[in-house]
Amino acid sequence: MDWKPDVPRWRQVYEVIEERIADGTYPAGSQLPGVLAIQGEFGIAQMTARRVLTELRTAGLAQMQVGVGTFVAELPAGGRP
Repeated sequence: MDWKPDVPRWRQVYEVIEERIADGTYPAGSQLPGVLAIQGEFGIAQMTARRVLTELRTAGLAQMQVGVGTFVAELPAGGRP
């Protein structure tokens, strides 16, 4: 990935995953990659990967099931929470 120096890395990874949700790569109800998978794919720290998942949940794009994983939220018509 070509990193933009003026944008935090968590934000850049967030935008990639957000786009994957929007284009159906990760459909509603599907499990998102975990912290270690995101870390490995993007070459970022675990804390940064955790921040990405936290921000996706905060935005209403994902829901966490404790002990199971993080899943793409069921979005209302129009595609945004």
